[in-house]
Amino acid sequence: MSGIAAGIDRFLDHLAVERQASPHTLSNYRRDLLAWQDYCRQQNIEDPEQLQFAHIQQFMAQEHRRGLSAKSVQRRLSALRSQFKFLMKRGELRNDPSAGLRAPKAPRKLPQVLDVDEAVRLVELPTAGGLGLRDRALLELLYSSGLRVSELCALRWRDLDLDDSLVTVFGKGSKTRIVPVGSHARAALTAWQAESAAASDAPVFPGRGGAAISTRAVQLRLRQLAQQQGIWKRVYPHLLRHSFASHMLESSGDLRSVQELLGHADIATTQIYTHLDFQRLATVYDAAHPRAKRKKETP
Repeated sequence: MSGIAAGIDRFLDHLAVERQASPHTLSNYRRDLLAWQDYCRQQNIEDPEQLQFAHIQQFMAQEHRRGLSAKSVQRRLSALRSQFKFLMKRGELRNDPSAGLRAPKAPRKLPQVLDVDEAVRLVELPTAGGLGLRDRALLELLYSSGLRVSELCALRWRDLDLDDSLVTVFGKGSKTRIVPVGSHARAALTAWQAESAAASDAPVFPGRGGAAISTRAVQLRLRQLAQQQGIWKRVYPHLLRHSFASHMLESSGDLRSVQELLGHADIATTQIYTHLDFQRLATVYDAAHPRAKRKKETP
């Protein structure tokens, strides 16, 4: 197994060092590739050059029979393809044995969003109290700019240009993008900056001890604030990112711009929000059209 195992180790090192993948991403790749390594051990496959299309097909079928969801099987196949591409670049594999293999289709799960009224009610927190200004700035920025929670936690004051209402964001894969900051978020951040009197290299949102707030702390705080504002949905940081994207697309119809604002590498990832908008249109249609199939009958 030295060839298969060594190839996996080199690929994981490449992800960690050269691609600077997050610990969560590395954990997922490791889990998927170790399952593949176990399969190869069972099949007495020691060298990547021994791999054939049938091996990948059998592995996918085995994982599906074990009870893995279609989405998990898709992820395993994606991990294998990424590793095979890496090995081919290094000259350790001549052909991709997974070429042409189609993973099972997973049902599309549309993200939940807040409607505009709920989003406004959530972010318009009273600013009195010890953490009032910080919490208001945090929520306004999440919703205003569609940041990932990891991007929010990593922000330093030097990354914000409040004069021009811009924030420089360091996203996945060390990619940088510049995102507008809305007027309400700018006002909240300006008030929080005056209150905190922090240096330019200090975290915008510090936690205990002055270090950057953790993603877990943001998740817990957001849940508390949502209940405080009378919103009883399950509210979490990425829900504000989903809401930002859905509301932007609903207002502008500009899918490419929303993709750039979110920092999506593939526009297909952004297209899910077009389905959300279609759902809204379908609901309006059903409620309003006199011959809509699902329109409730008037007694």
